[in-house]
Amino acid sequence: MVDEHCESCGFKYMIEPSFFYGAMYVSYALTVAMAVVTFVVSYLLGLGLVGSILAIFVVLVALTPLIMRISRLLYINMFVHFKEKKA
Repeated sequence: MVDEHCESCGFKYMIEPSFFYGAMYVSYALTVAMAVVTFVVSYLLGLGLVGSILAIFVVLVALTPLIMRISRLLYINMFVHFKEKKA
């Protein structure tokens, strides 16, 4: 049988579905920030407007899994605090 709560701290393992909606907004903010940084860097490198847009597309497609994981980590750390037990 799978435990529903942590034995030491009581944390509930099953997160409600609304958690992922909140993480989606954090992901949106990270994606916009990444797009702006990519645009500035590529434009300063002299790629022009079309090259900058292509660079944004390539970077965002390549980093989508990473952005999704980071957004979930950031969002859950806003609400769940970990306190390490001292042995």
